[in-house]
Amino acid sequence: MRRAMDERGPLCVGIDPHPSLLADWGLPDDPQGLERFAGTVVEALAGRVAALKPQAAFFERFGSRGIAVLERAVAEARAAGALVIMDAKRGDIGSTMTAYAEAYLGEGAPLFSDAVTLSPYLGFGALRPALDLARANGCGVFVLARTSNPEGAEVQTATTAAGRQVGQEVLERLAAENAGARPLGSFGAVVGATLAAEPGEGGGVPGEWLAINGPLLAPGIGAQGAAAADLPRVFGPALSRVVPHVSRGVLRHGPHLAALREAAAREAGQIARVAGSGA
Repeated sequence: MRRAMDERGPLCVGIDPHPSLLADWGLPDDPQGLERFAGTVVEALAGRVAALKPQAAFFERFGSRGIAVLERAVAEARAAGALVIMDAKRGDIGSTMTAYAEAYLGEGAPLFSDAVTLSPYLGFGALRPALDLARANGCGVFVLARTSNPEGAEVQTATTAAGRQVGQEVLERLAAENAGARPLGSFGAVVGATLAAEPGEGGGVPGEWLAINGPLLAPGIGAQGAAAADLPRVFGPALSRVVPHVSRGVLRHGPHLAALREAAAREAGQIARVAGSGA
């Protein structure tokens, strides 16, 4: 991830075949339209951006035919040089969590991805099968910590028995998993770019609370209201580890390859200018 961010910039683009986007592209809302959509995004961007993030739900709604499209998109994106972050938000316990881990992080699995998003809200310890398999197979995870949706605060800012916010506890557990890793640990957090700046314990500087020694996947740019200019305010000194995620802001420019590439380049340029200026 660090190498991809340094060589291509940190932008991550979603592969989100929402029905409205399929319609805007003139595609049918069926597996054939899904295939055209995913294939076009991969062809346009897999050789140009650090990562692509397919949203599994938009493929799962078509059953086995949709999953087959997702399998091909993942394989083709990785073959073209992009890292694939599977946005599945899985979270369960015991053997079920092990099965989810094997589905996305197991060597030879049809949906094998470079990383998968996970939900820790059945307890962070329940994620252990995925953490262990990711470590064994050179993969990563992104754990939901402070998400971009406003509903997330109900759980993520709740206070634990130890007097800490739940989201902060998740970040601290990730920091422990990443201890000593260089240049980055493989256990990242999902932290929304839509958040207000949040100081650490004791009124620390912005971004200090995000010192997990791992990547920070930052959704919320574009349709959810955040912009590249918001990244320094939210992430502060952690900005160099941020993987900004844009979906509709790029995808709405399809289906033409050149238009998708131009839109991704504009987003990447805005992010680079912000990172370069530090403001």
